[in-house]
Amino acid sequence: MTIHGLRRSFGTLSEWVECPVGVVAQIMGHKPSAIAEKHYRRRPLDLLRLWHVKIEAWILEQAGIEQPAAGETGLRVVKKA
Repeated sequence: MTIHGLRRSFGTLSEWVECPVGVVAQIMGHKPSAIAEKHYRRRPLDLLRLWHVKIEAWILEQAGIEQPAAGETGLRVVKKA
């Protein structure tokens, strides 16, 4: 899979958690496309983080990967399929 393919998958999978399109676009680093997005919508990082965590949790759940407990940090080894 390519980096572009991963980006496209992230954008598509984010729809399953009903994430607002503008939030997904901003997380992915896209330029604002509509007038409202360009001039009136300023999303704080905490709001973007909230949605990013929801998307990540859903993807991990669908992949059958145990999610880290709240406050748990660091890298984990995941078994190969």
